[in-house]
Amino acid sequence: MSLGYLNTPVNESYHIDVTNGHSLYVEECGNPEGIPVVFLHGGPGGSISEKSRRFFNPEKYRIILFDQRGTGRSKPFLSLENNTIDASVEDLEAIRLHCHIDSWIVFGGSYGSTLALAYAIKHQEYVKHLVLRGIFLGRQADIDWLFKFGASEFYPADFEQYKSFIEEDKQSDLISAYYYLMTQGSKEEREAAAQQWNIWESSLVLHKPVKQEVSPVKPGDLSLGLLEAHYFKHHMFWDDDNYLLNHVSVLKDIPIHIVHGRYDVDCRVSGAFELQQQLPHASLEIIEEAGHSPFEDNMMNALLNIMDTLAK
Repeated sequence: MSLGYLNTPVNESYHIDVTNGHSLYVEECGNPEGIPVVFLHGGPGGSISEKSRRFFNPEKYRIILFDQRGTGRSKPFLSLENNTIDASVEDLEAIRLHCHIDSWIVFGGSYGSTLALAYAIKHQEYVKHLVLRGIFLGRQADIDWLFKFGASEFYPADFEQYKSFIEEDKQSDLISAYYYLMTQGSKEEREAAAQQWNIWESSLVLHKPVKQEVSPVKPGDLSLGLLEAHYFKHHMFWDDDNYLLNHVSVLKDIPIHIVHGRYDVDCRVSGAFELQQQLPHASLEIIEEAGHSPFEDNMMNALLNIMDTLAK
């Protein structure tokens, strides 16, 4: 069983002030003279942790990690002010410039793959390589798969629990109903809604699921629920439902690795296939006996192999 590069220490951490009053929490790890790589966490609404560093050999890589707007140790926590994918794209640029990096490897999984593609479309000249896992293209069909019909067919009991938390007359639009509770509800209602949202999402990520126990609400539960609902209710803040696939042709000169679990119920493997069809030069590795999580053995081994190979 591979756990990757464990306990890579943080060389320095700091905040970078960006637009609209946001201040991003950034960590730098590994070899300051190594190959620059930036890690993009999922969600929207996830955050970084020690586990985020495990994909990268600290002797070979200069590892940049950050909490996206409104998440983790970035400030203000849970802020929805100008919290959009385009703003996060420019946050990435602010970090690159702050770190005096000419070009870097962009490594993103789940929503991190969405943000990585959006960044590369806008700033392809600064992207040395894209490593993408668990592709999420942000289309309405991808959102509906998660919160309307699709994943519910694999986990009907879990989905029924998620759905029945909402009053019956509001169940036709669960995202809007949850978003209302998490923005307009009392403290107790906000926390309970975020908890139910996270229980549903957590039930999907492993190839061999474990029963989700109700536990006290953590800050990460609040940010994941609120920010996912915020982004999905507003259609990812794109006017074009198929924005990514309609613009990826500009990435034809960037080396790209795409890795996706065969049994990823959270993000459909068909999305990874469609992306590779638009980018024939990209490699697509479908990992058998793997789901959505990057930390299960088969997925971790595939990602480590890519990053170790790029480091040579």
